[in-house]
Amino acid sequence: MSNPKENLLIVRERIAAAAVRSGRAPAAVELIAVSKTHPVDVIREVARVPHTLFGESRVQEVLAKAPELPAALRWHFIGHLQKNKIRKLIPWVEAVHSIDSLELAQDLDRIAAEEGRRPDVYLQVNIADDTAKYGFNRESVRRDLEAMLTLTRVNVLGLMTIPALVDDPEKNRPAFAALRALRDELAAASGVPLPGLSMGMSDDYEIAIEEGATIVRVGGAIFGQRAPTIRAVAD
Repeated sequence: MSNPKENLLIVRERIAAAAVRSGRAPAAVELIAVSKTHPVDVIREVARVPHTLFGESRVQEVLAKAPELPAALRWHFIGHLQKNKIRKLIPWVEAVHSIDSLELAQDLDRIAAEEGRRPDVYLQVNIADDTAKYGFNRESVRRDLEAMLTLTRVNVLGLMTIPALVDDPEKNRPAFAALRALRDELAAASGVPLPGLSMGMSDDYEIAIEEGATIVRVGGAIFGQRAPTIRAVAD
């Protein structure tokens, strides 16, 4: 039987080792424990390790879980965000990893102003041009970044991507490297640092860290595997 608390410690050790291999301090990489589909009691046990940062991909799960857990926990939203659910979500999360259009960023900015919030955001880039995935392509993020950086209530931290589901995680290294290169290009062109790279899940987070990830989204390697689903926003 999977032991989430022990698994979390193992994942932390592997994150630290991958960070050192990439020439960075372990503290340079943040871990989101992706708790989607898992009950409040299990999340509470993992939080006692302690661990404070959790991720969910459905608004209804955030709304059901966050009020039942300690207020000190931090929540990131990693799923596809529908515009009509923004207002319900933003009181509970500090960051959204899945901004996939200028219009969505503008809606989030407007509602955040009305609700007195200042969320961090990552721009989701479909780096492999996969028609089954959401996200900016390279050209649209280049085109729309300037407008998003003028928004006053959302803080664009950087980029996020979800690479292909592959039989060998090493095959995703080029996608991670491409996202890092695109981030560097956008930062140089805009004059804004864009320090964040949200990439890497249970199967490939060590490779993502070696290629520059600053925050990884790990669920199955901590909580145990769920029934197979289409890989859309996290593992």
